[in-house]
Amino acid sequence: MKNPAIKTGLFFGSFNPIHTGHLIIASYMREFTDLEQVWFVISPQNPLKTKESLLADHHRLMLVKTAIEDDSEFKAIDVEFRMPRPSYTINTLAYLSESYPERKFVLIAGTDILRSFHKWKNYQVILSEYQIYIYNRPGYQKGDFTNHPSIKYFDAPMMQISSSFIRTAIGEGKDVRYMLPPKVWEYIREMHFYEK
Repeated sequence: MKNPAIKTGLFFGSFNPIHTGHLIIASYMREFTDLEQVWFVISPQNPLKTKESLLADHHRLMLVKTAIEDDSEFKAIDVEFRMPRPSYTINTLAYLSESYPERKFVLIAGTDILRSFHKWKNYQVILSEYQIYIYNRPGYQKGDFTNHPSIKYFDAPMMQISSSFIRTAIGEGKDVRYMLPPKVWEYIREMHFYEK
């Protein structure tokens, strides 16, 4: 008999930088849903967005690896760095599904995506072939996809912390060490990232 597929959550983001809020969401999704692993998919630089405050791809990958190094059920994935730009979620899902046939991939996203999800490339294909596990983001409603069978909602802890808040705070010389994994904070300090 064939082994059941390993249900694996894909948590996409620029992780600029990764912070404790990201880790709490990922941990919640692994512990309180049927996901066995969570993979952090680091997004490459978007050619349409300003790059001023975005760390180089390899630095953001290093920060994620540093944050999750001791957890065998978390993994940092840089597959989008080697794919055509701009990177579309449907292409990444198709590539990973082909590369890891023993896994069943689930998209992890916040309620903030629902407002524009209908504009995603091939969003109907994503809905027909994958599940999406949604966690609440402050200030965002469930939107048009409340009762879709492919979308499940989870009451993960609400995180008011954001990467942009952390970048701004560091730029203002604030000590935000408790909002970041300790080794991530050390790496950012050593490299003088986000400082004015």
